[in-house]
Amino acid sequence: MKIEIQLKNVCEASRKLNLVDDDTIAALLLELADQAENNSAYILAENKKDLNRMDQEDTKYDRLKLTEDRIKGITADIRNVARLESPVGKVLKETVRPNGLKISKVTVPFGVIGIIYEARPNVTFDVFALCLKSGNACVLKGGSDAIYSNQAIVSIIQSVLKKYNLDENTVTLLPAGREETNEMLRAHGYIDLIIPRGSQSLINFVRENATIPVIETGAGICHTYFDEFGDVEKGREIIFNAKTRRPSVCNTLDCLIIHESRLDELPVFGKKLLEENVVIYADELSYSKLKGNYPENLLFPATEESFGTEFLSMLMSVKTVASFDEAICHINKYSSKHSEAIISENSENIEKFKKMVDASSVFSNASTTFTDGAQFGLGAEIGISTQKLHARGPMALEELTSYKWIIEGNGQIRPK
Repeated sequence: MKIEIQLKNVCEASRKLNLVDDDTIAALLLELADQAENNSAYILAENKKDLNRMDQEDTKYDRLKLTEDRIKGITADIRNVARLESPVGKVLKETVRPNGLKISKVTVPFGVIGIIYEARPNVTFDVFALCLKSGNACVLKGGSDAIYSNQAIVSIIQSVLKKYNLDENTVTLLPAGREETNEMLRAHGYIDLIIPRGSQSLINFVRENATIPVIETGAGICHTYFDEFGDVEKGREIIFNAKTRRPSVCNTLDCLIIHESRLDELPVFGKKLLEENVVIYADELSYSKLKGNYPENLLFPATEESFGTEFLSMLMSVKTVASFDEAICHINKYSSKHSEAIISENSENIEKFKKMVDASSVFSNASTTFTDGAQFGLGAEIGISTQKLHARGPMALEELTSYKWIIEGNGQIRPK
């Protein structure tokens, strides 16, 4: 019953948001960015409590960890969102019918958006900023591994809401228990949309058990294909960046696919990857080429499980292919439809790759780590959608709106 009362309060807060002007929202978000920086010591102290409860070898540890620099990155994103144009109230289509009715298709908020996520306290800030800017209230269900961090962040957000005389229930953090998750997934009439962010098992659980609409922000099993026409210098830097920039996040390279005619370049890529002690699971041909050119303690024969795996760490696999078509087949078999890349100087192959690869983001001669709302100029993101209904790729302000039809008349009635 307590959860139901909380959800009712969020619904009431979401209705009040319809009357808040965008200038107020922008000012509130800028104030929130300032307060987050001013209270960074408090946030980091609470985050340290969470970190102390997690094994540093856990792949989620880096996602959980906040630093001064990461907080500055978060607040920069909040300020970017604050300055973006509101996505609400845009007239998408307008017509006047022969009978004089004026009919308009206008963007509106969803209302209440629920987010279920694991070990990523930055999501708390990102979700609130994007939801508020798009006129939505939000219900947050973080994991127990980030409970102290999330509570600290939400307390700061609610203090700023109170300062601007907005309902504190505009953001609500539910307890970290499983029963609360189950109630969220069945919250008809209270939550308009659920977005899970986390492991594939979490996403599967939400998809299989929710009775309200879900947008999947799926796992990132990302490939980069080094084509027979690839530039080795570009390849070396792109592959290194895609694997090592921040290996715990979903846009990181998991599998390098290399054309067999370019196997001689593999030790060049390996020398660069060795700077970060990347562990490589190589198929037979690539293993033979790397053996003696890469440390034995970091090189292992690939198995079937080496492909189609989101490693979230300094691990990767290598697959050798005999043709462009074989590369496409491998990607389409193992991809999670998140981010895929080709490194090639052949324009025909690049165009074919862009058309034949089924993923939310398809790159040519660039690192998959650019799959990110801020990097796409969207301010921030609420997640990377890997499905095709409503939204795909980085979900930001526009993707957090729906639309309704506004019909203006002057006494018209429909004849029998």
